[in-house]
Amino acid sequence: MPEGHTLHRLARLHQRRLAGHEVSVSSPQGRFAAAADRLDGQQFAGAEAWGKHLIHRYRSGDMVHVHLGLYGSFSDGKAPLPAPVGQVRMRIESDDYGTDLRGPTACELYTPEDLAALTSRLGPDPLRKDAEPDVAWGAISKSRKAIGALVMDQKVLAGVGNVYRAEVLFRANINPYRPGASIDRGEWDGVWADLVDLMAVGVRRGKIHVIRAADDHGAPAYGPGRPRTYVYRRAGEPCRICGTTVLMAEMVARKVYWCPTCQPD
Repeated sequence: MPEGHTLHRLARLHQRRLAGHEVSVSSPQGRFAAAADRLDGQQFAGAEAWGKHLIHRYRSGDMVHVHLGLYGSFSDGKAPLPAPVGQVRMRIESDDYGTDLRGPTACELYTPEDLAALTSRLGPDPLRKDAEPDVAWGAISKSRKAIGALVMDQKVLAGVGNVYRAEVLFRANINPYRPGASIDRGEWDGVWADLVDLMAVGVRRGKIHVIRAADDHGAPAYGPGRPRTYVYRRAGEPCRICGTTVLMAEMVARKVYWCPTCQPD
């Protein structure tokens, strides 16, 4: 599932390419047809993201909420776009730019009340200027749940996925199984600051980069075209820092990775 930096990157792209333009909106697949008819010909006002959720705004006050889920993606190009290929849920075109949405978990009209309900159940997003890290700290500092589960809980912290979870905890030398209540304020402030910096890099580059320059050597990345990681998808391989074998386990139905030496119990 795309992590928060992907949605913020999309929001910036759509803001830059569509805001202020009257757009044509359609649903070649048909599942968004009624809403597309309502939006067609309106002026696109802007786009923003909260965690893993994308919001498109129109000048009329209409909004569209998109959650990509596991399979959703946008593809874009110069307008007019060619005939749609595959199951295009929503197509948006301005005079010179177009984008197709395929396979999202959600693509739906939203009211202000819907948006308020969504944001009220999300934790602070490290990529938003209005984020309040104290809110996440309040939840973490009172919890006996594992910190590795808490940072992936969108009600605690919005936008963090499995890669950032594994890597930011490694960089902070925090074992993912430590209870949230065992994390001190200094450790949390460091994790938050690191997420703010690393996720901003992800927005700029379009990929997750987490390796410090001094450590960016040795064993290759876990997949073609992927930047190196410290522990994510490196189970059974030596830690890049100390050489200890990287471990993997299941935590809340997701794989968690850590180095038992660099991240002691």
